[in-house]
Amino acid sequence: MNKKWEFYETDKQQIERIKKKFQISELIAQALVDRGITNDEEIKVFLRPTRNDFHDPFLMPDMEIAVREIIKAIKEKQKVIIYGDYDVDGITSITVLKKFLAQQDLLVDEYIPNRLEEGYGLNKSAIEEIAKCGYQLIITVDCGISSISEIDYANEFGMKVIVTDHHETLDELPNAVAVVDAKRKDSKYPFNMLAGVGVVFKLIQALSMRLELDEKEYLKYLDIVCIGTISDIVPLINENRVIAKLGLKLVERTNNVGLKALIKSSGYKCIDSNMVSFGIAPRINACGRMGYEHEALKLFLTDNVTTATSITDRLNKYNRNRQDTEKAIYDEAIKKIESEGCENSIILSSENWHHGVIGIVASKLTDMYHKPTILLCIEDDKAKGSGRSIPGFDLHEALCKSSQFLEKYGGHEMAVGKKKKKENINNFKKKFTQIVEQSNFKDLMPVIWIDKQVDLKELTLETVRQIKLLEPFGEGNKMPVFLCKNLKIDSIRTLSEGKHIKMTLKQENQVINAIGFNMGELAEDFLLEDKVDVVGYVEINEFNGTCQVQMNLKDIRKSY
Repeated sequence: MNKKWEFYETDKQQIERIKKKFQISELIAQALVDRGITNDEEIKVFLRPTRNDFHDPFLMPDMEIAVREIIKAIKEKQKVIIYGDYDVDGITSITVLKKFLAQQDLLVDEYIPNRLEEGYGLNKSAIEEIAKCGYQLIITVDCGISSISEIDYANEFGMKVIVTDHHETLDELPNAVAVVDAKRKDSKYPFNMLAGVGVVFKLIQALSMRLELDEKEYLKYLDIVCIGTISDIVPLINENRVIAKLGLKLVERTNNVGLKALIKSSGYKCIDSNMVSFGIAPRINACGRMGYEHEALKLFLTDNVTTATSITDRLNKYNRNRQDTEKAIYDEAIKKIESEGCENSIILSSENWHHGVIGIVASKLTDMYHKPTILLCIEDDKAKGSGRSIPGFDLHEALCKSSQFLEKYGGHEMAVGKKKKKENINNFKKKFTQIVEQSNFKDLMPVIWIDKQVDLKELTLETVRQIKLLEPFGEGNKMPVFLCKNLKIDSIRTLSEGKHIKMTLKQENQVINAIGFNMGELAEDFLLEDKVDVVGYVEINEFNGTCQVQMNLKDIRKSY
């Protein structure tokens, strides 16, 4: 697929000013400007965040009310239950709030809906069960903002509900005693991109302030908050960056027995955002995807090393099962696309697909074809699905416009979940395709944003060490991308049965190794001695005790 290579607009005066004021290299100063971080206070927080850089939690809507209700529950020893999601964000949210409240002598229970049987969010059957058990207060984490009828149902049983969420709000807010969500239209909170666990962190910060606790009583949970934040792929800027940067330092020396076991099992030696995204998150998410949502929570809550090791072994097993299931669905989806074709979007359905995994496959297909993708698994008379979009196309808005064919949907711009009657699939597909056609979809071409054009001699170990100042990387703070032109291919081969490409590139007397993951098909387009231009980011490859700079390719084309 053709990709556009674009350079950020460079303000050389701004770069020079930042370089001098903050005593940093030109490379780091340019990276900051490229990411729109030019305000001195923003730069200070970005480069060296501290515990003093957290915003006032009471600026968040309904925070004062939520805190008052929870403190009342603590004093009266009310029967309280936390209702959370089954993904990493939800599991870490429950962990943090449950542990914090236990330290205030309030032992609370939790309810996690089974992804395969109940789906995302609150449901009336769960509300009934909770009411039968005599709970007086429900606190939602990472869900609840769109559960209008479910919360009304809880009110009928005389239960109070506090919603803490970070998803987009509907036109109507749920009738809860407090709705804590920075995305509310009336919010005065200075940052609205927190993960669900980030909102929980603000809640325990606010509780600590009103209970006059030492700040360490909420800061000590930053390791778990960090895991949930990075895993939920929220932009790692502003307060999320403070959480991630400080939290990773705590992860390195975490006292959480389960997290320790999981890190050890992942095989990652370096504690960074990469380890969280690819070592920790998939294993936790695999529990919910495969129907074992309580396992990851038990892991984070246990203080027993043997128990933690045993649970971690099971998480690894679930993750392997998830990978096998994912591959089978992916292969079948590719065959469907090749036989049926796809227009401006991809909408596929099957009765054999595991709906706990289709979201991952939808994401991969979106990346491959650069089209909005929705996959549906048919179960009896229902079609449950998951979708992923591309930058510039609002998938949630498209679902709103086709809501007459949907029983239930939610999410945000780039990822959604839905449930609809089987007979509505064709009508939904037709309507959705029309919406995409009427959008600016045809103008949306994959763009690789380049920070700087460099010669190979500039890509040194020192360059990589400078780049580390910008960590942790993630959504909203991608690794700097470099362009190198007129490089000669010194060697070229494929890895993993043709899946990846491995190259040695030369410029004068400088040589660099390069690897292109999932770019193996390009090996047939290039020959030894060809001159090429490449874009990618640089990293350190350690092998046999030797450290070398390696380029991780994002694209390659012949030089002209």
